[in-house]
Amino acid sequence: MTLAEKLVARAAGRDSVRPGEIVTCRVDLAMMHDSGGPRRVKPMLERLGVGVWDPAKVVVISDHYVPAVDAESAAILDLTRKWVQDAGIDAFHDMQGICHVVLPERGHLRPGLFVVGGDSHSTTGGAFGAFMIGIGSTEMAGVLATGEIWIRVPPTIRLGWLGRLGPGLSAKDMVLKMCGALGMSVGNYKALEYAGPAVAALDMTERMVLANMAAELGGKVGLIAPDETTLAYLRDAGAGPAEAGDWQTDPEAEIEATHDFDAGTLEPQVAAPHSPENAADVDAHAGVAIDQAYIGACTGAKLSDLHMAATVLRGRRVAPGVRLLVAPASTRTTQQAAADGTLAVLTEAGGILLPSGCGACAGLGAGVLAEGEVCISSTARNFQGRMGHAGSQVYLGSPYTVAAAAVAGRITDPRGMLTEQAA
Repeated sequence: MTLAEKLVARAAGRDSVRPGEIVTCRVDLAMMHDSGGPRRVKPMLERLGVGVWDPAKVVVISDHYVPAVDAESAAILDLTRKWVQDAGIDAFHDMQGICHVVLPERGHLRPGLFVVGGDSHSTTGGAFGAFMIGIGSTEMAGVLATGEIWIRVPPTIRLGWLGRLGPGLSAKDMVLKMCGALGMSVGNYKALEYAGPAVAALDMTERMVLANMAAELGGKVGLIAPDETTLAYLRDAGAGPAEAGDWQTDPEAEIEATHDFDAGTLEPQVAAPHSPENAADVDAHAGVAIDQAYIGACTGAKLSDLHMAATVLRGRRVAPGVRLLVAPASTRTTQQAAADGTLAVLTEAGGILLPSGCGACAGLGAGVLAEGEVCISSTARNFQGRMGHAGSQVYLGSPYTVAAAAVAGRITDPRGMLTEQAA
């Protein structure tokens, strides 16, 4: 079996499953945030007359409306906090960062689990060898009531990466390259499994980017087979012991398709408005003037991402007329970046520090765009109107590329600035 099939078979209590079968799976963990969570499922559960099947298997994270910027946001957060208390849920991470980062950071994930999340980017959990899918609030209410969900077993597509990334390149460039080359529907109801030496060389925070943006490729789930890098991260996070199992795709397993890429020849990627599918080498967009550079979101503001930006910004200043906004992905990220001097580099360059949370990525809080403004962002999506006015323009890039654009005042290849730093 493939890794995806092994994970589904375990959750379904089966010896094996095959693509296309519909099976009922036991849920090991359910994750919700303040936007699609309690305020949506509470009235459904009340109408059903049921409570949460197992509060110990539910994690709630407030990240969309934090900190509250108006009375409506405050009311949503108030409802969330009261519901969590009434439901007896202890794993509530309030204003601690973005759910997809906080969940593994606090030790909730490990290989072998079957996990559902109330957000499309819940595929991030697949970086840890867990079968984690995004579901809507109606499905979540069903999970909370029963502890189960049915799924159709997805076929697997292998996305192989050979070679190694060069300086100034990151997992964000890898996944934008795949979006541009394969489109956003290549993974429709498929399990996307990332593999190859370039993937194995990535640390966990970079692997999370690939799994996260499986959603942008249309994938049902994005998986990376666990290895010692995975286990070392989980030990540091205090995760419980992984269930014994062979969480690898068997050599003889049936793979629907394989797409191979060469990390050694990869150029920095930038996606033009209004889709990640509009990705191309950075030179295709070089010279586009920007008003704002945004380093934030689950794909672009983890500690490793802030380090990337700092390597470009050290000793430099943000261009006149350009706003550089930095929203660390979690409060722990902020603490670590403060302790190692990264925040000082970013703010000395002119960066403006924002609270941890989804913020402008989801069109909420500080950093949204006005009509006609142009932004380059480390977020996962640049759909029209997502970060503010429908008449704004959002380009996507890696933290390296976003930081370089902030300095230049226009989109540019970050490798030139990194070469200057090295000299």
